[in-house]
Amino acid sequence: MVGGGGGGQRVATMLPYLVKTLRKESIRPSNRTLPSLRRTFSLYDQINLIDTVPEDQLRFQWYGDAGFTVNGVKYEGSLLVVENKLMTWVPKTFSEITPESLSVFKILRPVPEILILGCGRHIQPVSPQLRQFICSTGMKLEAVDSRNAASTYNILAEEGRPVAAALLPYGVAS
Repeated sequence: MVGGGGGGQRVATMLPYLVKTLRKESIRPSNRTLPSLRRTFSLYDQINLIDTVPEDQLRFQWYGDAGFTVNGVKYEGSLLVVENKLMTWVPKTFSEITPESLSVFKILRPVPEILILGCGRHIQPVSPQLRQFICSTGMKLEAVDSRNAASTYNILAEEGRPVAAALLPYGVAS
């Protein structure tokens, strides 16, 4: 080998030094540590309560056993949010949520991309008839407890996504 033997040998002698240096670099603490899940959820909740959204955008600020606070106004009972409009909603319990209670989605155009269904304190199984009705409108369904439904609505609305929410108060247990 003409002229090539010395370079390879030099690289071979430098390799242990390079590996040692890289190990020292990776051991050194950095600011890229991931927070624990507990920390992530607490940050998520705090971020959701910050009022830094346009005034004309509806934003859930508080939830309770009897209702919600939206843009500084307290509402008691169930709420339906469609196209940045807020309406009182008839169902008082999860069993009262029917295709008829969501009939506004039969005529609403454009149809929201997703309906967030706030089931009250606990997630409830959605009946096949209700699920089929929601799918027939062209919406996707996300059924969660009302606390997470309000937070999810805030995030999706802030992103500019076409979203609707139908929420029972958090105090509703079934």
